[in-house]
Formats: sequence, C-alpha cells, structure tokens
Amino acid sequence: MSRRALVTGGAGFVGSHLVDRLADEDWEVLVVDDLSKGKVARLAEARSRGDVTFHQMDIRTDEIVGLGERFSPDAVFHLAAQASVSASMKDPVHDAEVNVLGTLKVLEAARRGEASNLVFTSTGGAVYGAKVQLPAKESYPMRPDSAYGISKKVVEDYFRLYNDLYGIDYTIIGPANIYGPRQDPYGEAGVVAIFSRALLDGKAPTIFGTGEDTRDYVYVADIVDALIRAASAGGGLFVNIGTGVETSVNQLFKAVAHHAGFDGDPLYGPPRAGDIPRSVLDNSRAVDHLGWEPFTNLEEGIGLTVDWFRQNN
Repeated sequence: MSRRALVTGGAGFVGSHLVDRLADEDWEVLVVDDLSKGKVARLAEARSRGDVTFHQMDIRTDEIVGLGERFSPDAVFHLAAQASVSASMKDPVHDAEVNVLGTLKVLEAARRGEASNLVFTSTGGAVYGAKVQLPAKESYPMRPDSAYGISKKVVEDYFRLYNDLYGIDYTIIGPANIYGPRQDPYGEAGVVAIFSRALLDGKAPTIFGTGEDTRDYVYVADIVDALIRAASAGGGLFVNIGTGVETSVNQLFKAVAHHAGFDGDPLYGPPRAGDIPRSVLDNSRAVDHLGWEPFTNLEEGIGLTVDWFRQNN
C-alpha cells in the first residue's frame, strides 16, 4: 500500500522537485498551491510518472483543513510560504498572514487528517539574524532581523503544541540558500537563477551592496533528500540543511558567468532592507539525526543550473 503525502507549495521551485521524488518512490501525492508563485507545468513530469493530484488553494482558507481530513495523509510537507525578505519588510502583515496563520491551517489539516508526521520548511539564514556566531548552530539564539525570519520562527511553538496535544511528530528544516533548475529567475530570492537567466541573455545582473555578503548555497536535490529523510526521522527538532561553505555574491557571479560564457562585469545597487551580511550553517545535526550530507558541490550545481536555463529559455 502506497503512502500518502500532502505537499503545500508543491507547484513551487522546491516543492515540484519534492513531488518528483515522492512520485518516483510510489507515494500518492496531493499538491496544494495557490499558484501565486507556483506553476502547474512544473508538475507535468511527476503527474505522468505517478499518482499526483493538484488542488489550487490558498492555505489560509478553511478548505485546506477539509482537504486534509478527506485525504488523510501519512505525512505533510509544508513548503507554501511568503518567502521574500524584502517583501516581508514592506508588508509584514501579509507575511504573517501567510506564514503564521497559513501554517496554523496546515497544522489543523494535519490534525484532522490524522497525519503521523509533518515536515516544515523554515529558513536557515534569516531565522538566526546577523549577530549569530558562524557557522550557525541550532543551539544558538535565534534573533531574526526581518519580518520573514520572525514569522518562520514564531510558528515553532505551534508545532510543539500540536505534538504535545495530538501526537503529530515533526521536523523543522532550516535550509541555506537553495538554488537549482526551475527556480524563478524574475523574482528576487533566487540569485543563481537570476544571474543564470540574465547572463545567458547577455545582460549584466545587479548585485545589491558591495557583493561581499556571503551565503551558504545548497542544491535543490540535496534539500529534497533532506525533506524525505525528515519525514521518517521526526523527533521535533530544528535541523540546519547547508554545506557549511560561505560564498560571496561576487564569487557566485564569477562562477555563474564562467558557465554562461559571459565576460562582462555586474552592476551594483544599494543594499536591500533585511538582508544580513553573512550566513553559513553548521550541518552536524543533519548528519547525526538525518544521516544527511550535501552531495552536490557548488561548481557542479551551478553547471547543472545554467545548463537547465540554457535549455529552458
């Protein structure tokens, strides 16, 4: 008998890769996405290979609760979110409506559907804030510098409460900066995608600030592997998913430009509100608790990503 998975945000960048993996492992998958950022086309391969159903739905509505009750999933993967730091600073109320109230609706769907495990995708960078010692460990104080980071942090106690009251086991995944095929090159959160599309089109992208800000970049397939492992592990832990390697935006530009065959210089603009100057994660807990390690290095991952954008204009 196949297992059942409810995936919120499943038509998104990471969500669609997760649905591919679940379909390949013979899960029955119910995807919920409001398509504000997601695209149904991203699910085409999974729907052709496995038992995948799609519902266009806002997680802030009561519909998600009834859907969860009817579907009765074994596991819930909650990826739907307002994921832009700068957007959260411009409109923190909307950010909280989606990331806090929406998450509560998903928890209710899991409870009513009697799900045994819930995997929540938080953030491994914005949740710690700029003053944390690096590489950031899960045991360190979390002092987010953005509304987005706060909304991801404040819901953690709701997961604990639902575990205490209803026995829903969970894992909170704190990914580093995710990149890879299918990422939106026209937003503001996916710098590898933005650089790839611009450089392949012969355009110089804009770097905000000096370009010396650093991030920990992790390939999307590695994140999906962590999510799958978390669905079996449970334990009520926050787990960093990153490589432990800092890369500056300037270094990243040079790597993407090399694979794209671009020999010009980037443009520079003012820094954005809410961005932190450095971020890198300690992944020791992921190794110990999930048996997870990154298996795609940055050079390989950038090559795969640029090739995908080259083939998908």
